[in-house]
Amino acid sequence: MDYKKLYEEWLEDSYFDEATKAELKAIESDENEIKERFYKELEFGTAGLRGVIGAGINRMNIYTVRKATQGLANYIKKQGGQDKGVAIAYDSRRMSPEFADEAALCLNANGIKAYVFESLRPTPELSFAVRELKCIAGINVTASHNPPEYNGYKVYWEDGAQITPPHDSGIMDEVKAVTDFSSVKTMDKAEAEKAGLYNVIGKEVDDKYIAELKKQVKCPEAIKAAQKDLKIVYTPLHGTGNIPARRILKELGFENVYVVPEQELPDGEFPTVSYPNPEAAEAFELALKLAKEKDADLVLATDPDADRLGVYVKDSKSGEYITLTGNMSGCLLADYELNQVKEQSGIPEDGALIKTIVTTNMADAIAEYYGVKLIEVLTGFKYIGQQILGFEQSGKGTYLFGFEESYGCLIGTHARDKDAIVATMALCEAAAYYKTKNMTLWDAMIAMYERYGYYKDGIQAITLKGIEGLEKIQKILDTLRSNTPEKFGDYKVLSVRDYKKDTITDLATGKVTPTGLPSSNVLYYDLEDNAWLCVRPSGTEPKVKFYYGIKGESLEDADAKSEKLGKEVVNMINEMV
Repeated sequence: MDYKKLYEEWLEDSYFDEATKAELKAIESDENEIKERFYKELEFGTAGLRGVIGAGINRMNIYTVRKATQGLANYIKKQGGQDKGVAIAYDSRRMSPEFADEAALCLNANGIKAYVFESLRPTPELSFAVRELKCIAGINVTASHNPPEYNGYKVYWEDGAQITPPHDSGIMDEVKAVTDFSSVKTMDKAEAEKAGLYNVIGKEVDDKYIAELKKQVKCPEAIKAAQKDLKIVYTPLHGTGNIPARRILKELGFENVYVVPEQELPDGEFPTVSYPNPEAAEAFELALKLAKEKDADLVLATDPDADRLGVYVKDSKSGEYITLTGNMSGCLLADYELNQVKEQSGIPEDGALIKTIVTTNMADAIAEYYGVKLIEVLTGFKYIGQQILGFEQSGKGTYLFGFEESYGCLIGTHARDKDAIVATMALCEAAAYYKTKNMTLWDAMIAMYERYGYYKDGIQAITLKGIEGLEKIQKILDTLRSNTPEKFGDYKVLSVRDYKKDTITDLATGKVTPTGLPSSNVLYYDLEDNAWLCVRPSGTEPKVKFYYGIKGESLEDADAKSEKLGKEVVNMINEMV
């Protein structure tokens, strides 16, 4: 691909607007920037598009969004789903409303109805809307928790989950087949509205979504007992969670909900944080300050598209606020939800708890304790959604809870993606329940450690940007794949799962069995002493990620072992690059 030639074509072709050309003209003396924008197309992967906003084929702009939508439209037609329509939502990021409209009008020009939310909405509500409106697909314009210069485009299928095989590869092939930007269809918005192709949705879907969330409340008596005393601090981090999270808490009766004023309103620049990630301590600075002023019991933050939830809880003994990782909050909710189901109706015989392969082994212990089946899936919540669909289609299996380490879970089956609004609701309910037992959420977490074991999980990420970075990431995977280490830190490797080759190799016996999961460029090592390590390239960022978990004898012991293993893994990988 001659990047310089493509750059010149964009400057000269009358198809591209003058603002785009002016942006490209401004970088004419920056060879490296021209190369970065045109050396490859912004890849339409299994999660859709994600990239830096700007002009060029390797950037998020109206042209790359249209092109992706044309490919999606072609696939929908081949599946015979053009009469069902597509639901479209967007978040607070730069260009999100514009990209949503471009996608809608491309679909409309292809004779496919679009149902576009009137203003920004959370990712889980888009998932819900796809099913509620009986659409063939959904589009969500978001880059989740990425920095402000990014935006993205996620595609959902009619089950409400992000696309999985065979639809992911089918759509990718159709997008790749669109080679000429000028062949992409679009139409005038007024004409599309007049023809009944462009439809605005809002309150009616909102009300039904909130009603579904309320059905997931397990212990309304606890909320009633603690609603006047429980103090909650919440921040939407300038994103989509503000209205739905506050609405559900208010309608359930929680009286002391304090929203961080500086982060309340939508703002795609995310002015109070370097990047709006509820996994980062920085994102909680203002919320923790407010929490100390109000003496809050818990502090919650949703990311811009409100599918992830970050949590701090107060330790009443020390008075300090303690952060819960995604694994910790996920396990806290899993244990609470399963305990409530057990007490109220009994655990169904075919009940299942679903987690991803990089999620804590405490989930395994919780599943064993409650006598439910534990199902492991590849990283990505869409694979949890796929399991729920399988239960529906087969009539076998009852979904009880699903979560992943990256701060995402789903209670109920109203959506098929992680839902930080329902998680916010459930965590506040759990806090109310434990308050009636004279316990904090931190007390509940300690009780879980004592029951299940002191599991500690960590993640290290090495960022390798640009063309060279991609090559280095692949080199790391290739090296580990061809030369299995005998040990990671102090832990001997017992077996290795290569999800690309679909093999599990027992290093002691040499026996090889299949993983049973779809192909993915991931390596997983089962280590001695209940420890594990997993290596995978990020699907959305220029990073290679290392997930790991250990089991300690106490909180202090688990912390020390986890920190040591993390450092040793990073040192080992740095030697490779």
